[in-house]
This record gives sequence, structure tokens and C-alpha cells, in this order.
Amino acid sequence: MNTAPSSASPAETLVPHLEIEPSILYFGTPVVLLSTENQDGSFNLAPISSAWALGQTVVIGLGRDGQTAHNLGSRPDLVINLPAPAQWPAVERLAPLTGRNPVPATKAKGCRFEPDKFAAAGLTGEPSHLVRPPRVAECPIQLEAHAERVRPDASGEFVIIEAVVHKVHADSRIVVPGTDQIDPAAWSPLIYNFRHYFGLGPELGHSYRTQTPRSSEGPAAEHALVAAPN
Repeated sequence: MNTAPSSASPAETLVPHLEIEPSILYFGTPVVLLSTENQDGSFNLAPISSAWALGQTVVIGLGRDGQTAHNLGSRPDLVINLPAPAQWPAVERLAPLTGRNPVPATKAKGCRFEPDKFAAAGLTGEPSHLVRPPRVAECPIQLEAHAERVRPDASGEFVIIEAVVHKVHADSRIVVPGTDQIDPAAWSPLIYNFRHYFGLGPELGHSYRTQTPRSSEGPAAEHALVAAPN
């Protein structure tokens, strides 16, 4: 039986696909900064690009030898901070740093130990309400959470964290007034796309399940948080 789709219109002409073997599969994922507590009571801050939300749970993927995975194994409180696109330089300042000393052999070449990552990135810690690790003051969205499950992934090279969010802090400029809803026209996550940083483009449409009130005048163009850096 022939199950091939009907012929495409000229605008939908199929193009050939190549079989490739990319070294990573970061196909457009949000960047988050995780703040956790070190054994001595100080705090670690680490950028990651493997996180997704399901209800009030955020699933996070981490390298097994990093300080964040080490911390969450015994001190499960954390803050999941979401930077805006314009904050990518601060994220990149954190990228070659680790809170582990000595630096694990599994870390990329050029990685170095840094005990004060907030200062190294030029970011500010502010007290959380429910957990000990601080929030990143500059990040428009901050999620106070508790790692309910920490387990190895199938490869053994990473750990998977299931963190339940207990409190959400959001920049007032990205919240629809009078609601608990983030305005998607006023907020863009920082996207990590095959090891390059991007923001979101213009809105294309919305799901039938959206609960976000929308103005009849359309998105507010003056919000700076949607814009990628020049």
C-alpha cells in the first residue's frame, strides 16, 4: 500500500536530508543558571542548557562530575534562574569556570576553578525566600526549587535532576498586570542553539490552550527583554 504523502505545493518542495553525526544535540534549548549550596556553606553558580518544565517540575541534565551535581546529591535546594538574551556575556563568563578543585579531568580544556562565580560573572546574589541558595538578581525569572530526585542517565556521563518548583519570582515588566501570567510578548528566554546564543524572534501564533490575556493593540514593542543583544 502506498502511504507516501500527496505532492507538495511549490512552497513546500522537499529537500534532501544528510546523515550527520553532530557532537552535541542542543537544538535550541533555554539557558538557565543554577545556584546551589557548597559543602562549606558558600554558593555555586553554573550555566546549563539542558532543562525543561513539566507542570511544576523542572527536569535538568548535568555533567556528573560538576559541582552542581555534587551539591544536589546532598543539598537538594536550588534556584533555577532564567537570563534574558542580553545577558549572554555573563553566561559565557561562567562557562569556563568550575566550583570543583581540583578541576575534574572530564571538564573541557581551559576550564578553571573559581570559588566566587557570582563575582566572576558580574552578577548579584539576592536572598531566596524558601531555600538557602541565592537568586540571581539580574535574571528576569527565578524559580526556587527542591531536587526531589537525582539519578544517573542512561550513558552514565550525566545526572538527571527532577526539581519541584515552590516559588516563582518574575520581573514586573514581563507579567501581565493583575495576573500570574508571563507575557510572552514581553519575555524571551536566552536560547542555546548548537553552542551559539540567540533570543526569540517575533511571535508566529499561539496555542489554543493559552491562558494569557492579550491586548487588542498587540505586543508592547517597548519591552527591552525580548531583544537579543546587538
